[in-house]
Amino acid sequence: MNTIEMAVKMEQEAVDFYTQCAGKTNNPVGKKMFLSIADDEKYHIACAINVQKGKAFTPAEATPLKDMKKIFDQHKQDMLKQVASTADELDAFKLAMKMEAEAIAFYKKASSQAANAQEKNFFDCLIKDEEEHFAIFQNTYSFLSDTGNWFMWDEHSIVEG
Repeated sequence: MNTIEMAVKMEQEAVDFYTQCAGKTNNPVGKKMFLSIADDEKYHIACAINVQKGKAFTPAEATPLKDMKKIFDQHKQDMLKQVASTADELDAFKLAMKMEAEAIAFYKKASSQAANAQEKNFFDCLIKDEEEHFAIFQNTYSFLSDTGNWFMWDEHSIVEG
C-alpha cells in the first residue's frame, strides 16, 4: 500500500469514527463539530483519489477553524448553557486528538518522502488541516470538561477566531 492509499484508509477510518461519535454525543455543538470534521476528512479522501490519478490538487478555500467558528457562532446560546458531558464523550475527544496527532506524524513523513511536488503539496495541506482538527478537538475537550475555565482562559481561540 502506497502513502496515498494509506492516507485514503486513514481518512476513511476518521470519517467512520467521527460520524459514530456525532451519533453518540448529546452536546449539540460537539455533534456538529464531529460532523464538520468528518466532512473535512471526506474531502481529503476525494483529494487523495485525485492526486493518485494525477489530477490537479486544489486546497479547500474554507479551513476547519473557519468552519468551527461558524458552528460556534450559530450555537452560542447552546454553549452558554452548561451541558454535562459524559466520560464517553470526553474519551471520544481524547481518542480524536490521538488520531489527529498520529495522522500529522504520518503526513509529515509522507511529505518528506513525496514522489513529486503535487504529492508534497497535498500532504502539506493535510498536515495543516489535521493540526487544525487537533486544536479544535483540544479546545472542545477543554470547553466540555471545564467550561468555566475555558471561557476564562481560551475564549479568544475558536469563538472569536
